[in-house]
Amino acid sequence: MLGQFFNMLYSIVDRIFVGQIPETGGTALASIGICAPALTAVTAFAYMVGIGGASSMSISLGQKDQKRANTVLGNAVLLLLGLSLFLTVVLLLVRRPLLYLLGCSETMYPYTNTYFTIYICGTVASLCGVGLNQFLLAQGYSKQGMLSVVIGAAVNVILDPLLIFVFHMGIAGAAAATVISQCCMAVYVVWQLRSPKMPIRLRFCRLKRELCQRILSIGSMSFLITLLDNLIIILLNVILRKYGGISRGDQLITCATVVQSFMTIVSCPAQGITSGCGTIYSYHYGAGHYKKIRQAFIGVFALCGAYIGFLWIGVQVFPQLFTGLFLQDSSLNLQASASLRMYTMALIGVAVQYALVDGLTAMGKVRFAFPLSVFRKIVYVICIFVIPLIADVSFVFLAGTISDAIGAIFSAILFFSVIIPKLKNELLPAGQLLK
Repeated sequence: MLGQFFNMLYSIVDRIFVGQIPETGGTALASIGICAPALTAVTAFAYMVGIGGASSMSISLGQKDQKRANTVLGNAVLLLLGLSLFLTVVLLLVRRPLLYLLGCSETMYPYTNTYFTIYICGTVASLCGVGLNQFLLAQGYSKQGMLSVVIGAAVNVILDPLLIFVFHMGIAGAAAATVISQCCMAVYVVWQLRSPKMPIRLRFCRLKRELCQRILSIGSMSFLITLLDNLIIILLNVILRKYGGISRGDQLITCATVVQSFMTIVSCPAQGITSGCGTIYSYHYGAGHYKKIRQAFIGVFALCGAYIGFLWIGVQVFPQLFTGLFLQDSSLNLQASASLRMYTMALIGVAVQYALVDGLTAMGKVRFAFPLSVFRKIVYVICIFVIPLIADVSFVFLAGTISDAIGAIFSAILFFSVIIPKLKNELLPAGQLLK
């Protein structure tokens, strides 16, 4: 959870400082909101290779095949470097049409283009740092894995105000600070993986097609889910641009950027809770302890519910305390506060989703977890297309509340009516079932 907290800090610190730029802060903040889904989608490639490679390496270690484990790590490095170079070249070539496709306006383009171009130039460091960090975690070096994120976040926090305000670089300073922090993280991770104390050390080797396919196939699920999440954010920005027009569209996208920043604060520590409890689910499922699994679901929901409930009360009562971190303009701050309230009225439903979906995933019940996750996203997409047809486009932020509420109800019904009975039949002896 602490590591996810710093990951959250890493994600939103640029937006906080950029939003405080005199006169152009709102436009610059909206520009980052336009870039964010595409840049996060790029990072998804790092998780695909990192998670897939770390899992393959762990399997090889379990089979006592250290040579293959070393080869997996070497192939993962080559994959990350190859993907990084390919993505850098392609995205730089198509950045102008891509940014307009994502919802950019003529007013925003100079800011968006500057931020996007500088950020993409650091793709090699970004993918290698994030992807290879998974290999530290897989070998049991969780403190070093967390420290790598802390280093990146700390450097970013220090450099952002210096480059933006002291050296007057504006949004270019924010992008440069992020790239430098990613380079620091990548150097630290590579240094750790090259350390003699590391069981599986980083060594370059020949690319093996079979291993690469294995790595990509294991990591594809995480990649697809991240890609889908960012596609939804892109759709929201496009809808706001289409129905909001030129000037109002920019304001609404700024509000959406603030809302997504708040949801990062919600999701990162909550994922830290559910990820940290994943081993509990896996262990007791393997041991056939149905009651322990039930207790784990209750405990995780209580933890996530307490954390998310605290944020929900705060943002409903004092939304301007949060939006004021990003926005100087008072009228835009009021608009962002209203948008944030609309989006989060059923925020507690997110706790239900995290507890059920991540718990089922940890037990290998992907056939149940994936539909629960996708159903909420489908409801959200339907809402953002339908609401502007029947009401003012500003009410599109209600899509978050509607999808959270319906998604939580659907998940709870399916969980208690289908999933729990199946778990009982699978794990409890016949005598206990009769009782």
